[in-house]
Amino acid sequence: MKRFFFALLCLIFSGKDAHAWGFHGHRLINRYAVFCLPESLFGFYKTHIHWLADHATDADKRRYAVAEEACRHYLDCDRYEHAAPLDTLPMWWNDAVAQYGADTLQAHGIVPWHCYLMLQRLTDAFREKDIARILRISADLGHYIADAHVPLHACGNYNGQRTGQHGIHGLWESRIPELYSTSYDKLVGTSAYLNRPMEAIWEVIGESYAASDSVLRLERGLNAAFPPALKYSWENRGNGLVRVYSQAYCAAYDSLLQGMVVRRFRESIGMVAAYWYTAWVNAGQPDLPLSTAAPGLSEADKWMEQGFMQGIIIGRPEEH
Repeated sequence: MKRFFFALLCLIFSGKDAHAWGFHGHRLINRYAVFCLPESLFGFYKTHIHWLADHATDADKRRYAVAEEACRHYLDCDRYEHAAPLDTLPMWWNDAVAQYGADTLQAHGIVPWHCYLMLQRLTDAFREKDIARILRISADLGHYIADAHVPLHACGNYNGQRTGQHGIHGLWESRIPELYSTSYDKLVGTSAYLNRPMEAIWEVIGESYAASDSVLRLERGLNAAFPPALKYSWENRGNGLVRVYSQAYCAAYDSLLQGMVVRRFRESIGMVAAYWYTAWVNAGQPDLPLSTAAPGLSEADKWMEQGFMQGIIIGRPEEH
């Protein structure tokens, strides 16, 4: 129970370890991405919709067990740019390595390149009709694409730690969706094939970087004007009370953001489906069985779960 309570505290108040969109949000994004797929692929994904939603958080859990996992979730655009647009970093990995070196890139995040790599892996899995790999890669790819849509995953000040705004990460992408996601319109239409998937994910991360300044600036102004005694409240979580941002504070911040959170949430759903569909088309549109059992629990899964329950993220020092 102590570990469960610790995990809840991390979810609400920590930085990148707060898990983009929260566990609930990531599950919703993968789930509703299935309904954006064209009819030719919908049947296969619908068969496994519960598995894809349940495993939408594996990539975050893996951060507690695999040192290389953390950098796959973000890109510190302000390491390379003083302001939007994002036009200094080379789009292609080999070009970026030649300019900055692999160590620098990994130290400051690789999410757009990793999304594209996962697209290639998913295409290969479709060609081989390897159902277990298709599902595992699809679940992880959905997670990384959703992360790329979060403004605080596109800047080094990801949790307001540089500006006295510690906790803003969980406020934007966990607490607000937690309160309002039931009212979000999650059916965003049928996604289309991406002719330039690398350009598409770079557009996503560029939009996130452009929005990061507003995300921080608006909360800073709200915090200065909001009655301190009303900023937080207490809610029952598990067997104890947990301090959270109050509903009044969340409503005020969400209003200032003018629909940014729900807009990026919906865009995540559509882009996840588009990447899944693009991989399938690129693989030659193979016929897939509709009744194959989902993957079982592997040794890697057990290791991941064990690391997650221990509650210690492996990553760069300021994330702990």
